[in-house]
Parts: sequence; structure tokens; C-alpha cells
Amino acid sequence: MNIAWMTRALRSPNYRIFFCGQIVSLVGNWMSSVALSWLVYRLTNSTLLLGTVAFAGQIPAFLLGPFAGVWVDRLNRLRVLKWTQTAAMAQSFALAFLTLTHQITVPHILLLSAFQGLINSFDMPARQSFVVQMVEDRADLPNAIALNSSMVNAARLLGPAVAGAIIAVAGEGICFFLDGFSYLAVLASLYFMRVREQPAPKNLASPLASLVEGWQYVSRFTPVRTILLLMAIVSFSSLPYTVLMPAVATDVLHGDSHALGYLMAGSGIGALCGALFLASRRSVLGLGRIIPRATATLGLGLILFSLSRNLWLSIALMPLAGFGFMVQMAACNTLLQTIVPDDKRGRAMSFFFMAFQGTLPFGSLISGALSPRIGPMETILLSGVCALCSAVWFYFMLPGFRDEVRPIYRTLGILPAEVVGVANAAAATAESGR
Repeated sequence: MNIAWMTRALRSPNYRIFFCGQIVSLVGNWMSSVALSWLVYRLTNSTLLLGTVAFAGQIPAFLLGPFAGVWVDRLNRLRVLKWTQTAAMAQSFALAFLTLTHQITVPHILLLSAFQGLINSFDMPARQSFVVQMVEDRADLPNAIALNSSMVNAARLLGPAVAGAIIAVAGEGICFFLDGFSYLAVLASLYFMRVREQPAPKNLASPLASLVEGWQYVSRFTPVRTILLLMAIVSFSSLPYTVLMPAVATDVLHGDSHALGYLMAGSGIGALCGALFLASRRSVLGLGRIIPRATATLGLGLILFSLSRNLWLSIALMPLAGFGFMVQMAACNTLLQTIVPDDKRGRAMSFFFMAFQGTLPFGSLISGALSPRIGPMETILLSGVCALCSAVWFYFMLPGFRDEVRPIYRTLGILPAEVVGVANAAAATAESGR
């Protein structure tokens, strides 16, 4: 394994600075996420309210994501990130203050979760679009996206385990407090960057016209539409299993906050392995075939996990689901960033975020409501079956997907022209033979 090749995007100074600051902040984010779930379940003992809190935190992405993308394409993305990260730090400190002073209530949690969702609606498309500005060599873009996923999941591995220990000793408020301080690292990295100013867009249409243009692009271009549909289906039907983890850890596996931390860390191990697998790849070629396999792996992992009633077996099965989800999501992100033109990148990534995070609240709400009726493990079993069905659907969409992506790969120099010519000739021969 060539470590230098797997981390080649770090050759860009701005991306290297961002990477170091972001990984500290992400550990805090995962600590806060686990602590929030545990706090809600401790206060209410309700999977429905777990789903409701997740809904409140994720619904802004569905409602505001496309509009946020329009402004991300118009504004200085570095400045947007400075504002969003400052606002997120304030949200974490507010959550810490209310929890540590024993004033926290479910309405407080719902309101602060919705505020964080509002911040994320602008932060995520800006962050994803900004990667292109940080990486000096465009050929390193897929590696930068894979490294982003790697640091998210390295933090996902460490954060929940640390959160479980802190909750057991000092309570959830300390996790929120440390999360607030962790934002100082990413803010420092943003202020140390020296990014070349991008020229202001010329002849800008109205925001509404820009939104319509972005929607027409993502809805009419088959590869982008297929990726977004897959992300929306999986996020709605399969990813809400994470909302049920506090109930699974306590009611099914008879554990405590440590058990919850271990389960989330197990998923993080698999996701980190998936991100490193993508970082080791030398090209985006072949990612289309990997996506349905990864989605099927997610489904298989969830089905096997739903059948377990042993804590340590369940922890051992979580990496399978984590690996499948991370490879699927990061591969979709990489393909999208590769084929979308720069002038539509913010809007395309906002629709990606809408498909990924915007449909998740509805799935979380349904999972939270379904779990008391049929059981949390049975709900997770249905999630796994849905992922398998999604994998089959995407597999049958691949031929048309490839036909439209090949010319873009040729233009970008990813695919030699003669390869595209042979592929097109073969497609024409097959069509004439029908």
C-alpha cells in the first residue's frame, strides 16, 4: 500500500491545512451526535422522539438545500464556511450550557437541532464545492474526496467511543462543551488559508432562474439524476437505522452508553476502511460498478445485524454496514464532482446534500414511529431489504449511465478517445441488431 499515493491530495497546502483542522472538529461533532441521541433517549425513553429530533435537524436540508446551492454558486465559499462554522460553534455551546445547568428540555433540543440543520444547509454544499478550490491539481480531486471521507470516519471511530466514556462519567453536557471548542481548530485552518479569489460570475440570472436551471440540469442528465435518486432512496429507507441505535443498545442488547459508543465506533471502522479503499484507487473509472456492490453490502450488513441479539456479535457486524454505506456515498460524491461543470457545482452539490440529508428526516421519523410497533430490529431488517433492492435497480441503470459519462471522461482526459470510440461503436452495433 503506497501511503504517499493514498494521501496525494495533501500535497496542496490549503487542503492540508483544512484537513488538519477539520479532523479535530469532526471528532467533536461525532461526540456531540452520540451524546444528543443518548440525552433524548434518557429524557424520553421514546424512539419516536429520537426520530423527531433527527427530523428537526435534517429537514432544513430538504427545504433549503437547493436555495442554499444557488447562493453558494454566487458567494465566496471560504467566507460562507467561516460564518457557518462560527454559527455551529455557538449552537454547541448553547446546547452545553442548557445541559450542564440542567435546564435542557425536548423543545430546546428540537429548536437547536433545527438551527444546526439550517447551518448545515449552507455549510455542506459550500464545503463540498470548496474542495475544488483547495486542491491545486484537478487529478487529485477524487483522492481529496476520499480523504474527506477518511477523516470523517476516523473521527467517527474515535468520537463515539470517547463520548460513551464521557457520558458515563460526566454526562452529555461535557461532550457538547468539547464539541464547541473543537470548532476553533477548523476556524483557525480557514483563516490561515490563502485561496485564489474566483472571478465573480458574470451575467447572473435571478436566484429563481438559477434554481430552475440547476433543477433542469440534475433532473435531465441521466448520470446525475441516477446518483441523486439512489442517494435519496438509500437515505430515506436504509440510513435511519442509526436513529434506533440507543434503543438497540439498551432494550435489545442490554447495554449502556458504552455499548452505544462501541456500536457507532464499529460502523466507523467499516466506513474508515471503505474510505481508505477509495483513497487507494488511481482513477474514477470503475466507480459505477462499485456503487451497486457497496449498496448491496450495506443491505447485507443491516440484515445480518437485525438478526443478532448478542452485543459483541452486533458490534462485529456493524463494520459491514459502515463499509457499504461509505463506499456507496463517497463513490457517488466523487462521480458527481467529476462530471458536473464548475458553474453548476454548488447547485448540484446542494441537490446531492438534499438527496442525502434531506430525505433522511422523513426516514428517521418513519423509523422512529415504526419501531414501537414492529420492533427496532425488524425495522432495521426492512432497511436492509430496501438497500438490496436499490442495488439491483442501480445495476440495471448502469449501461445508460456509462453511455452518457464516457464523453465527459474523454473531455477531461480520464478516458482515451479511442476507448470511447470503440464503446460507442459497440453500442451502435448492438442497437442496430435489435
